[in-house]
Amino acid sequence: MIDHRRLGRELDLFVSDPLAGAGLPLWLPAGAAARHAVEEYVRELERRAGYRHVVTPPLGRRELFELSGHLGYFEEDMFPPMRLSADDEFVLRPALCPHHALVYRARGRSYRDLPLRIAELGGMYRSERSGVLGGLSRVRAISLNDSHNFCALEQVGEEVRDILRLIREAHAALGVRPAGFRLSLRGPGEKYVGDDARWARAEDLLRAALDGVEYTEAPGEAAFYGPKIDIQIVDAAGRESTISTVQLDFDKPERFDLSYTDSGGARRRPVMVHRSLVGSMERLFAYLIEVHEGAFPAWYAPVQLVVLPVDDGAAEAADRLAADGLAGGLRVEVERAGSLGARIRDAARRRVPYVGVVGPREAAAGAVSLRLRGGRGLDPMPAADAVALIRGVVGSRSHVLLP
Repeated sequence: MIDHRRLGRELDLFVSDPLAGAGLPLWLPAGAAARHAVEEYVRELERRAGYRHVVTPPLGRRELFELSGHLGYFEEDMFPPMRLSADDEFVLRPALCPHHALVYRARGRSYRDLPLRIAELGGMYRSERSGVLGGLSRVRAISLNDSHNFCALEQVGEEVRDILRLIREAHAALGVRPAGFRLSLRGPGEKYVGDDARWARAEDLLRAALDGVEYTEAPGEAAFYGPKIDIQIVDAAGRESTISTVQLDFDKPERFDLSYTDSGGARRRPVMVHRSLVGSMERLFAYLIEVHEGAFPAWYAPVQLVVLPVDDGAAEAADRLAADGLAGGLRVEVERAGSLGARIRDAARRRVPYVGVVGPREAAAGAVSLRLRGGRGLDPMPAADAVALIRGVVGSRSHVLLP
């Protein structure tokens, strides 16, 4: 069985250390490079779709989470408050939505502002029990790709459909293969807030947005404040989890007294749509490591090109090739130590997409012999053409290594 924890160690993507604590992985340079490439892509995707990015703190005063309802409905999953004084306690946040509600109400809003899409890749924390922690798939410190889209009621259906289209685009670029869509509904019990009519309206809006999409219904899986669409994945061990989600929330706009002025000057309450295109970076990479077996598409591979000079006489040409690649925005390394065969095998072990071999003849001609991940070799080509080829594949976010 392919296990992201084993591959994470073998490929130097992340490690765990008892001194850091369980459920708090350390991202190594290779893993951080892949993660940063994905984060930059997601932010750019959101920018093009009209999202506005913010930065908010990963903790807040206890009163913030009392107001949001998290302390009342979610406290068992939160870390204990940190008391600075008798009347001043701070809490590591279990979600980003309370801070985004504060961003919304930082100034007056009108119908012309809506939909207002507030996005962040931000930290949140869950006090998971040690027995359920594992690698990147279940952690205590979470980096969430999150957004809260504030809409008029009549805008919700189209907004949710737009979000689902954006999720599909992100999944295609990353190589995510969803196992299915789930409509998570309210179940029996008292853990839910809001009246029956509001829940029925929210559930109907999500059903309408899923028209034409095959999905299952899951009573009891809703958030405490509203129903949601969950897009599920299955890991190598057959365990199902949620990677992307769209949630409707009529509750927090009431709790935070959020409003906008409509075209007639009346004060109205927005609907808050919680959404994540790719979930947390931790769970996403647990899945991506396994589904690609560590051989990421070139655009987010930790190292995209390794340059191997055959001998000292080719070193200067190899360095020029690497410098040109770096100037073109590629992640490039030059490896000199060891035999050529050993260096080629090491690049294959690391799943590097492109290996550039520079020998005396290539150096004299300003050329390079490219080897693709998997072992296929290309005829020698000008170094500038090799850099252009790789940049084209990376820029298109292709999953194949030749255009």
